[in-house]
Amino acid sequence: CIVISQLPEQERTRIKLPSGEKKSISWNCRAMVGIVAGGGRTEKPLLKAGAAHYAAKAKRKNWPNIRGVARNPVEHPHGGGNHQHVGHPTTKSRMCPAG
Repeated sequence: CIVISQLPEQERTRIKLPSGEKKSISWNCRAMVGIVAGGGRTEKPLLKAGAAHYAAKAKRKNWPNIRGVARNPVEHPHGGGNHQHVGHPTTKSRMCPAG
């Protein structure tokens, strides 16, 4: 924004905002008016797996997130078999003991 004038008798300041609007505010106010830096950064596509890797690494995310049925039987209870299917009921009955 741009300071247009100071009005000492009213203790006010006239400013012009980026939209072109003129406002009169108290001259005791402190503010930052404008656009936040880095806006739209996340809208750019991640073109390579490496870019996604480093983005996930910065946020400490589990990447890549691999399904259990795509794993080996030693890695996950849903893994293994000739086709990618769980192979047993994934839900437990109410009468089942804990664990």
